[in-house]
Amino acid sequence: MINGQLLNPDSIIVVGGSNNLHKPGGKVVDNIVKGGYDGKLFIINPKEDEVQGFKSYHTTGECPEADLAILAVASKYCVQITRELAASKNVKAFIIISSGFSEEGEEGTRIEKELVDIVNNHNACLIGPNCIGMITPRYSGVFTSPVPRLSAGGCDFVSGSGATAVFIIESAMPKGLTFSSVFSVGNSAQNGVEEVLEYWDKTYEQEKSSRIKLMYVEKITNPDKLLQHASSLIRKGCRIAAIKAGSTEAGSRAASSHTGAMASSDLAVEALFRKAGIVRCFGREEMTTIASIFMYKEFAGKNIAIVTHAGGPAVMLADALTAGGLNIPPIEGKSHDELLALMNTGAAAGNPIDLMATNTTEQLFNVIEYVDKKLSFIDGIIVIFGSTGLTDVTETYDMLHRMIQDSNKPILPILPSVSSAHKELEYFLSKGHINFPDEVLLGRALTKVYNTPFPAEDKIYLDGVDIPRIRKIIEDTPAGFADPSVIQDLLMAASIPVVTEGMARTKRELITQAHKTGFPIALKVIGPVHKSDIGGVTLNIKSETHLVAEFRRMMKIKGVKAVMLQKMIKGMELYIGASYEPHFGHVILCGLGGIFVEILRDVSSGLAPLTFNEARSMIRNLKSYKIIQGARGQEGINEDKLAEIIVRLSTLLRFATEMKELDLNPLIGNASSLTVVDARIRVEK
Repeated sequence: MINGQLLNPDSIIVVGGSNNLHKPGGKVVDNIVKGGYDGKLFIINPKEDEVQGFKSYHTTGECPEADLAILAVASKYCVQITRELAASKNVKAFIIISSGFSEEGEEGTRIEKELVDIVNNHNACLIGPNCIGMITPRYSGVFTSPVPRLSAGGCDFVSGSGATAVFIIESAMPKGLTFSSVFSVGNSAQNGVEEVLEYWDKTYEQEKSSRIKLMYVEKITNPDKLLQHASSLIRKGCRIAAIKAGSTEAGSRAASSHTGAMASSDLAVEALFRKAGIVRCFGREEMTTIASIFMYKEFAGKNIAIVTHAGGPAVMLADALTAGGLNIPPIEGKSHDELLALMNTGAAAGNPIDLMATNTTEQLFNVIEYVDKKLSFIDGIIVIFGSTGLTDVTETYDMLHRMIQDSNKPILPILPSVSSAHKELEYFLSKGHINFPDEVLLGRALTKVYNTPFPAEDKIYLDGVDIPRIRKIIEDTPAGFADPSVIQDLLMAASIPVVTEGMARTKRELITQAHKTGFPIALKVIGPVHKSDIGGVTLNIKSETHLVAEFRRMMKIKGVKAVMLQKMIKGMELYIGASYEPHFGHVILCGLGGIFVEILRDVSSGLAPLTFNEARSMIRNLKSYKIIQGARGQEGINEDKLAEIIVRLSTLLRFATEMKELDLNPLIGNASSLTVVDARIRVEK
């Protein structure tokens, strides 16, 4: 629960406030005062009579009532102090900076729970413990520096790590990125990232609230709440970027050691963020660059013009944009010649548009204006303009300021001369703009923004899915790996196409089934899970003699109960898999089969249930997507049929959560059909 006393307190108590600015209690008082807080400020310190010009109370009993208490004392004192302030001083909001709680083991976890019980019993709000504090327009309740400049149009930022919050602020400030509020939730004992997101969603006002939200997350305790409120905010017009740390085993250990966080499956996180429409980041610079992109006008499409006076950065930017799926379309014909006439001899107008170092401010203006007003196929402009240090570039930066404000299309400035043009850059940033000092980082960030889908619709595809039949099959199926006949029945109940097949335990059954199936035949063992590893698969059997010989060989393999005969199908091999992640639900994977899954790990993930748009997005985000489309004269896959199978499978899993693991590997198909050839399902009850 986040309340008004936390965000807009008329009075604050700092427990442990001191005159030593090198201690958290001293620095938090200093930041509150320097931040211009105009409410009542009380200090509790048993060893001081005066702290930074304020009277110091020796006990909680002596201190007046207050809205908010910030605790900067040893963890062993926090429970008693919180109890006394909540019970006798009507404190309704607590920020506990102190460490020594759940991040340090069982005893710390017990103390932390006791704190939460006290706060809940008094209908109060708790941030922390083990955090740096909070910054709101009302007060700067942190013990760290720098304290960023707040503005109504800045970013709302929540972080599960205090130190990381500081480093992200440090990354943002040189770019000119500002903040509207900063929440450091630490151990998230009562309020974590999800609760802050919920508050932002429920209190969002179109004309007043910040439309940019940033999150640094180390644990996701309630994926459904995060999905609900993140997607709701984005539908209201917000943009959200987030880092989820702990995506590897080593990263998980590091996160756990400092906040008690438990890492979620990284594929589940990836799927959750895509479903919500959150742009996922993997570092501070990437996050603050994406946040900076959010500050500018949104690109209507993917065609970009690069305007530069330096060739190398333009080439690197073009490479980064193209690698991420954006276009740098050539400028040709009359437009090319008219642009060239606006520049000096030796310039290039093909896109990138290179004015060269001899350009003037007027020439740069004319080129930008031409691209903005006359090139309808261009969706946005990126301008690269640095300084040699020989001349003042204030006039150019002032022109860019006006063009960014007045242009029809978004203009993103890359001003790399952060040292030689330091004063001019400060002037540009003072106008409320953001700078992108690195062209490759911007290019990669822009492609991430472009490729992040809009939040998925909240609906389940049911057409042709026989839910009662699915439930009956699952209820009759014992735990463990399901028999092939059960798997086929489940897939057929969801209208997922499966290959014609039959089972044989004897030579007579084998011959009978072979005549039904027709040659060529694929023969596979039933029983062992990893068929290929034990020689349990033979493909393209064209004669009865070969079939019988392979049958006799396979029946001698340990654990084999029978064999499966399938009609051979030719085409491209694909893979769809799923696993159940606690709290998240089923994570569905798709990709090409064979080495693309086993070695290259080229898969996309989605969170069930999926829509057709989500399934198409998964397919198009594969590195091997061009192969699926059809490369070098080879026939591609019917993308719509693949998307339909992914969606149908997600619905099947939604109504059969007992299916904890599933592999459809391979599916074989072409431009006209797609069929499941082999499948494995593990059921838990």
